[in-house]
Amino acid sequence: MIRQPLPRRGLLAGGAALLPAAAHAQGAQTLLNVSYDPTRELYREFNTAFAALWAARGVPRPTLNTSHGGSGRQARSVIDGLAADVLTLALAYDIDEVAERGLLARDWQRRLPDNSSPNTSTIVLLVRRGNPRRIRDWGDLLAPGVSIITPNPKTSGGARWNYLALWAWALRQPGGNAARAEQAVAQLYRQVPVLDTGARGSLTTFVQRNQGDVFLSWENEAHLALQEFPQSGLEIIYPSLSILAEPPVAVVDANVDRRGTRALAQAYLEHLYSPQGQALVARHHYRPRNAEILAANAARFPRLELVTVDEVFGGWQQAQRTHFNDGGVFDRIYRPGR
Repeated sequence: MIRQPLPRRGLLAGGAALLPAAAHAQGAQTLLNVSYDPTRELYREFNTAFAALWAARGVPRPTLNTSHGGSGRQARSVIDGLAADVLTLALAYDIDEVAERGLLARDWQRRLPDNSSPNTSTIVLLVRRGNPRRIRDWGDLLAPGVSIITPNPKTSGGARWNYLALWAWALRQPGGNAARAEQAVAQLYRQVPVLDTGARGSLTTFVQRNQGDVFLSWENEAHLALQEFPQSGLEIIYPSLSILAEPPVAVVDANVDRRGTRALAQAYLEHLYSPQGQALVARHHYRPRNAEILAANAARFPRLELVTVDEVFGGWQQAQRTHFNDGGVFDRIYRPGR
């Protein structure tokens, strides 16, 4: 797929302001946002703010619902009939899968700026009080006896980012190549006691069930753990290299046209790019695209070297085929109980 971002200005200017007028005659509407696991807190606040904005423009206040789960499982649910108006998933491949079934246009990434990703994130390491295993980088995870918590890459978008981040790090090591990267990832999964279906389930396993020495985490999810469980003394470790995660968003054409919610759905996603939306994104520890808001929140987002899926893995379609499809590398290396 050719990914050509639209200009940041011009797409949103004025357009969102006109949408409520188009929807005014339709009365109060309901929108379903099908999202991935770690966005619960973000969309709880975002939905409240957006509904208030919509109502302030003289349109009946909409009911905004959000469904959460592992990104791959969420995409499958929509394919199987869950009537999402919008998708806000962990990676482009999952929305591509929905597009392949004809539920939205295959060029969906060209509809909004930055390849339809209003924010970015990355993968960090969450460790226990005092970092007793002295984990500072990916290689430390592979030491004997280190227990690692990460979700299942068959169902979780975050888990796929975790896997690829480690693989990319292994390639950068002296003598690094695909064979050695595969050995490193295989070793990691031998040290994973349980694979939850999504990132939030893995966070619960790590923090509340007290399993594992380290949790491979979305950056925002790690900060949430520090806020929600301050008594645990958890620490965030930024590795020497990680991966640029770009969680995308899209309107599900077939569903919004059937339900008459296109104006609402389009305005909802565009609001993620607005200054208010970008400020909310930053407050929940997602890295905003807006340069001014990112700079104003620089203390939240330490600088680190980030690789991309395109440059290391040839894009998401290739990465999925090679690593995560049935019969791929993950199936070859993961042997439960081995």
